[in-house]
Amino acid sequence: MGSDWLADAVLYEIYPQSFADSDGDGVGDLRGVIERLDHIASLGVDVIWFNPCFASPFVDAGYDVADYLTVAPRYGTNDDVAEVVAEARRRGIRVVLDLVAGHTSIEHPWFRRELAADGPAPDGDRYIWCEELPARSWTRDMPGTPAWVRSPGPRKGYYLKNFYDEQPALNFGWASRTGGETWRDAVDAPGPLRNRRALRDIIAFWLDKGVAGFRVDMAFSLVKDEDWADGLRETTALWRELREWLDEAYPDAVLIPEGTEPRTGGPLAFDADFFLVIKAEHASLFDNHAAGILPFQPPVEPFFDAEGRGSTRLFLDGWNAARRADPARPILMSTADHDFSRLHCGPRTPDQLGAALTFLFTWGSVPCLYYGDEIGMRYLPGMPDVEGAICNPSYNRAGCRTPMQWDDGPNAGFSTADASRLYLPIDPDPRRPTVAAQEDDPASTLSFVRRLIALRRATPALGARASIRVVHEGYPFTYVRGGSHLVVVNPRREPAEVSVPEAAGASPLLASGVKATPDGFRVDGFGYGILALPGH
Repeated sequence: MGSDWLADAVLYEIYPQSFADSDGDGVGDLRGVIERLDHIASLGVDVIWFNPCFASPFVDAGYDVADYLTVAPRYGTNDDVAEVVAEARRRGIRVVLDLVAGHTSIEHPWFRRELAADGPAPDGDRYIWCEELPARSWTRDMPGTPAWVRSPGPRKGYYLKNFYDEQPALNFGWASRTGGETWRDAVDAPGPLRNRRALRDIIAFWLDKGVAGFRVDMAFSLVKDEDWADGLRETTALWRELREWLDEAYPDAVLIPEGTEPRTGGPLAFDADFFLVIKAEHASLFDNHAAGILPFQPPVEPFFDAEGRGSTRLFLDGWNAARRADPARPILMSTADHDFSRLHCGPRTPDQLGAALTFLFTWGSVPCLYYGDEIGMRYLPGMPDVEGAICNPSYNRAGCRTPMQWDDGPNAGFSTADASRLYLPIDPDPRRPTVAAQEDDPASTLSFVRRLIALRRATPALGARASIRVVHEGYPFTYVRGGSHLVVVNPRREPAEVSVPEAAGASPLLASGVKATPDGFRVDGFGYGILALPGH
């Protein structure tokens, strides 16, 4: 499997709308990314993950795909993707695309054809239709709206959606076909088989252009009415079949799921798990609820909080459970992402970022740096509802999607467009961080991120393959990597002490506010340290 290189990777997530606008229309594009590749390379990352860049009406920021094989014109062309791949490769960087596998846009030709039909397609429907609303309600829909949408015609009945009404669910069949609901196709019915073949064709199309793999949106939502407790067996079997093909045709390609792959006892299809920003493990560390609260998030104080009221227990329980099942399996964790708050959110201040970044780049995960977090960009509350950003009254995703802040010029160097035409407003704070201001400042967040990644690269004990031994779960959080290096982080305002007799005489490699005591360390508020243990 392609995961051999993924285990040593550091990813950089780009929300293309907001990264760099090369043509002055107020929206980021691929040419803008090409022009900024030297900055990305300077960070030391080696994988770029793009959020969806395919043709779309952008009801849900591109997660409503109208053509899987064509780049959205506002971003450029397929040739621009090829150039991004080639120029990134020249700098030692791979490119991973976002694949929306479970649904399309209502503007996709597949859906428009079925909508115009007077009944099921002879070769099987690509979408899920029923003429009467099912007697049993069935929904896993985030906005809390009905899962079935009345057909606008001429086809009669209803179609099943995955998220917004404009995102009809693709038909990969049903795990349960009871109750006489004949519209529930089996997983091997003609429609589901058509979609399986289409997935393979889409993946091959972009891999042939040099893309290194895919992060798969809603990867485990494909076969409907499956039970998580049973491991989503039909969906995992679908991905396993696709993995077997990839291993033959594109053995170096990776698949990264949104979330954690269910364990069924069989071979795993994906190359990693992903502890998402909005999921419990990550949220219990960093989510200070300043960007909103979702129903499935843990109502707990975050560990990385100035008042020091949090705990690492929920995170460690999830991490240890994953490690017991698969000790060597890569687990991705992001600084932030396109769906929720940044590290610099609400009351969290720039001087608190050092401890958070130290943890994220020295814990045993595969780290993913969200664009702008390398300079400490902040989550902006109260942003307008652009492209479906507000899908819940208390959940505004636009605040983490604002334009990258390059310099002190107009629009922070993001675009030459009039401010009224920008995809989202620029941070209005005159003290907002920028790449230009931090570029040559050794005390800046940008310089710190570069040093962290360089140290990780030079020190295998800090990477994803080395062992982890937790010395102290509370404040300061303290752990030994690879038996040779100690990491200590104190996210709270008050100093904290830890006893680590084995670390007497340890050499600090990157530290702030860490002082040796007779049997351990005293760590200032918001302090952090990476130390080589004696003899290493």
